Amino acid sequence: MKSLQPLDEEKVFKDPVHNYIHVQDRLIWTLINTPEFQRLRRIRQLGTSYLTFHGAEHSRFSHSLGVYEITRRIISQFERSGYEDWPSEERMVALCAALLHDLGHGPFSHSIEEAFEMNHEEWTCRILLEDTEIHRVLEDVEAGFSEKVAAVIRKDYEKAVVVNLVSSPLDADRMDYLLRDAYFTGVNYGTIDMDRIIRVLRPHNGRVVVKETGMHAIEDYLMSRYQMYWQVYFHPVTRSSDIVLRHIFQRAKELFDSGYNFTFLPHPLPALFRNELNVKEYLLLDEALVQTTFMQWTLEKDEILADVCARFMERRLYKYVETELIDLDMIDQIRREFAEAGLHPQYDLEIDFPTDLPYDVFRPGDPKKEKQILLLDRQNKVQEISEVSDIVRSISGIHRGRYHLYFPQEKLERVKHKLSPHIADIFEDKLGPAQMEFEI
Repeated sequence: MKSLQPLDEEKVFKDPVHNYIHVQDRLIWTLINTPEFQRLRRIRQLGTSYLTFHGAEHSRFSHSLGVYEITRRIISQFERSGYEDWPSEERMVALCAALLHDLGHGPFSHSIEEAFEMNHEEWTCRILLEDTEIHRVLEDVEAGFSEKVAAVIRKDYEKAVVVNLVSSPLDADRMDYLLRDAYFTGVNYGTIDMDRIIRVLRPHNGRVVVKETGMHAIEDYLMSRYQMYWQVYFHPVTRSSDIVLRHIFQRAKELFDSGYNFTFLPHPLPALFRNELNVKEYLLLDEALVQTTFMQWTLEKDEILADVCARFMERRLYKYVETELIDLDMIDQIRREFAEAGLHPQYDLEIDFPTDLPYDVFRPGDPKKEKQILLLDRQNKVQEISEVSDIVRSISGIHRGRYHLYFPQEKLERVKHKLSPHIADIFEDKLGPAQMEFEI
């Protein structure tokens, strides 16, 4: 079958994280060159984090290539070692799933998912299974091959060992984004010993497990991941930009539903607001289109939409204060006083708690088998890593964090005299001479 033949000459991508990414299979090269995969060049990997870490401009395209490369290396290690528990006939399914796992991400990734209650994995599967170039390429391998790849993405493929490579607490996806995100944000937290991790991975009884002698490399990986979540992914300034972005989408949809006459509303945004996007329309959504729309919306007559768009495009983000746990009555009082002072109780105040975010932080001892990292000892017995490692148990209390209250500083400054002393005290540290730059 021609699509499964090797390339006449190996193709190589120069990569800042993995040095080189090697493509030896004709099918992989063909998939990379489809319009649907090339679209990922126009989707940032870290959403709005570039407004906090100016180097975080890398794309879902480069991340997807990295996940493919790590998966290829893991499989090569399995095949060189001759592990009987690795089904070698699944090699191409695993490589395709690794390469294509993020196809369904939209502009600004998780932010647009939150705003419109979308799921990128569902869109990935639709792109794989509906009338697209990628679907035709996969079906050219054999009838039903696209469904096999989609099943890996959905995590219900019949061979869990294949799913583990792409989706598990220790998968190629997480390894690449830790290394890549650390590199492009300029932090040191995500520097893991990937070569060592790959060497100690084993297929065992239908799962990918870790040889016990590699436990310290996994501890380092989990600590790096923990630090990346709190220092990069949960960064409060990035949350501020996410909130402004979500307010843009929220306000635009409210206006659309009310029959507001936009001066600029390009296709396919009306279908997005109606929740009627088909695959072809969804693939038109990228960050270039969205940011062009935001710039045009800074001129809209609706003051709320124009304001939040200008804030996002000019990086005039909301300030924030940290506070201890607050109850619903306090939240209601803050919103009520904001409204009485002339502020908008929704668009001029957002209350955020970091663990509400859509990132999967490893939780030691999780009863769900697919979320466990298993160590394999010399007697071929497996144990969940938190049963063995003191370090892993020490980070199990991941629900740390404090409430963050986000608000437009200059607006609140103008009306602070109208707030009760008790409420004004909450925001006291950030009121006074406006300082609009954030510190990392």
